[in-house]
Amino acid sequence: MTKTAAPLERQHMPTDYSISLADYTGRGTDHEIRIPEDFGPKQSMRGFESTYQNIIDYIVRITYKIWEDRDVEYIRDTYSDTSQVYDDYGLQLGCEKIISDTHDTTGAYSDIKLIADEIVWAGNDEVGYHTSHRTIIRGTNDGDSKYGPATNKPIDVFVIANCVVLENEIFLEHVLYNNSSMLLQLGHDLGQIVSTLAASPPPGWPRDTATWDGLRNAASPEKPLSVISPIAGFDVDRFVRDNLDQLWNRRNYDVLSTAYDANLAFQGPTDRASFGVQPYQEFLSSIGTAFPDLVLQIDEVYWMGNDKDGYLTSERWSATGTHSGPGAYGDPTNRPVEIWGITQHEIVDGRIVKEWMLFNELDLMMQIAAAGS
Repeated sequence: MTKTAAPLERQHMPTDYSISLADYTGRGTDHEIRIPEDFGPKQSMRGFESTYQNIIDYIVRITYKIWEDRDVEYIRDTYSDTSQVYDDYGLQLGCEKIISDTHDTTGAYSDIKLIADEIVWAGNDEVGYHTSHRTIIRGTNDGDSKYGPATNKPIDVFVIANCVVLENEIFLEHVLYNNSSMLLQLGHDLGQIVSTLAASPPPGWPRDTATWDGLRNAASPEKPLSVISPIAGFDVDRFVRDNLDQLWNRRNYDVLSTAYDANLAFQGPTDRASFGVQPYQEFLSSIGTAFPDLVLQIDEVYWMGNDKDGYLTSERWSATGTHSGPGAYGDPTNRPVEIWGITQHEIVDGRIVKEWMLFNELDLMMQIAAAGS
């Protein structure tokens, strides 16, 4: 039976970093290690394998075991038979599809590594642990892939996967690979690949209405926590929701001077990276120009931290619009488009100092290319 992810409530957000990736790996210290000998403090893990101490330990070690120990079949133990995985190409159902795709990828990159860069988590073993796992994929394309023959070029690609896991099984995942960046690193002609995929798409693409609605509604609260459970003082939920609404829907870039640090570090899709609010504003403006009627909704927000130590957040969002403006995606096609993304923020003293964001840019380019086919 397919499990349903319950929306998170305020009490599900961790208020410190005692269970965190930095503490787990010793990141930034002289004893940093990817898989430590001490797996961290014990957390309630009902239904999980006894070897896992906490949710950070679970996410890090299953990823390592599957990808770098090449125990791909272990996916059957860590993904449910009815798992739902939303990606660039629609909805993938069941763990067998994940196993097949993983074998294909490890065959294309024999030295592949998936390096945990951050994990934002919330929840518990009753409602499910929600994790936003930012990963760096490194490897050499020394085998054939679905994009063509081996190029023998290295890749360094970042991924964000938002998962919900209960009783040792991931049953819901929204995953965004920086596919357009990967294709460029491999030396492919991105325009040619996009045209080929749009003309002869993979199974599940384009997604249907039910899949789009499912992507948006999964784990989404009926109303924001800042509405149904307001608090005094700094409210992370209200803060990130207001900022996304002002920037994407209202094109009000004045909030960059009040809610963002002047030295904002940004990493985005297709090798976009910048420091400072001005280049970040230019990126946002380019999206608004290409899709003037874009309307964004926030599908899920969770976080960890506190006012003193700062916050790490995960926001999953989706948007619809029309490609009726010029810019990064070529001449207007008047093609309706669906965009969805995941954003992670680091917030210090009430200001966003770092942002990592991916959206389905390869899929978006395919949607636009399909308009001319």
